[in-house]
Amino acid sequence: MKKILVFNGSPKGDKSDTMHITRAFLDGIKDAGNYDIHIVNVIDKHIEFCRGCFSCMRNGGTCIHDDDMRDVLTEIKEGNLIIFSYPLYAYGMPASIKVLVDRLLPLTSMEMREVDGRYRHVGQTDLSKLKFMMICGCGFPNSRKNFEPAVSQFKLLFPGDSTIITVPECPMFNAPEAASVTGPRLELVKKAGKEYAMTDSISIDLLENIISPMIPEDVYAKIVNGG
Repeated sequence: MKKILVFNGSPKGDKSDTMHITRAFLDGIKDAGNYDIHIVNVIDKHIEFCRGCFSCMRNGGTCIHDDDMRDVLTEIKEGNLIIFSYPLYAYGMPASIKVLVDRLLPLTSMEMREVDGRYRHVGQTDLSKLKFMMICGCGFPNSRKNFEPAVSQFKLLFPGDSTIITVPECPMFNAPEAASVTGPRLELVKKAGKEYAMTDSISIDLLENIISPMIPEDVYAKIVNGG
């Protein structure tokens, strides 16, 4: 059975706007087969800040902190798909999930190697079976000049076999009066989850439909501005 680990990086926890998208994606995956899915609300975990001492990169992967990150690292090593679900904060990750990402250092070593024109740390753990996904939502009317920093960071963190879904106008998912618009969009996301489960990918046309604005940009902006 394939294991899917979801890191919900929203400070809102279960009330996250972005998690509406992620849950729809997971529903599609479950329609395609039997999966072991574990959702972690990162805000509820005790994860200390990385001190940059690099002890974990020299001693076989043991961090100086004895906190919840030890169990998180174990789950990552046992997973098949890791989904990072979070809202866009300051054009990047919220602080809670950034701390978790910083604490992934035990998976790597001090040794560096040039790969595709840039140097990367060599892993201490074989993660070749792992696939990574980013699902990120924002409150802006569109994706232009908003998601680019977060997308670039994710591609550098998890190069290779990763999938990225970015969705604007996300506060609408927590607005019941917007169900006539958000419902069809979540059905597209569910379809994408099923497609991903069967092919390990999402078709370009489907992805473009998912990441497009749900209502005209000027209409959304007017609503947000109280007009």
